[in-house]
Amino acid sequence: QLQLVESGGGLVQPGGSLRLSCATSGFTSRSGTIGWFRQAPGKEREGVSCISMTAGSTRYADSVKGRFTISRDDAKNTVYLQMNSLKPEDTALYHCAAAIFNVCTMDPRLFRTWGQGTQVIVSS
Repeated sequence: QLQLVESGGGLVQPGGSLRLSCATSGFTSRSGTIGWFRQAPGKEREGVSCISMTAGSTRYADSVKGRFTISRDDAKNTVYLQMNSLKPEDTALYHCAAAIFNVCTMDPRLFRTWGQGTQVIVSS
C-alpha cells in the first residue's frame, strides 16, 4: 500500500529557507506524479509543485516560481521541496500526494494518496 510521510516543516523568518521531504513507500513501479499542495487557514488548497516520476518534468505555481524547487532522490524514495526566500504568505500546512498519471499535474482532485502534512510558518 502506497504511503507518504512529510517532514521538514517548522518556523522560519521571512527570507529564510526550508526543505520539505516526502518519503514514499509501497510503490510497485516508478511511475505517476508526486505533488506538493498547501492550505492556509480559511483558504482553499493550492497546488504548489509537481514532478513526474517517469519523465522528471516539473511544474510550479506562479506564486512560488523562482523560489521553490522540487526534486527527487530515487535511491531514497523521497521527493523534496526546497523553499527559499520564504514569505509570510507561504505559511500553510503542506501536503505531498501521489497520482497515477505520469503527466505532471497540480489538480488535487487527481491525487488519491495523501500524506498527513507538515506545518510551515513564516514569521518574524
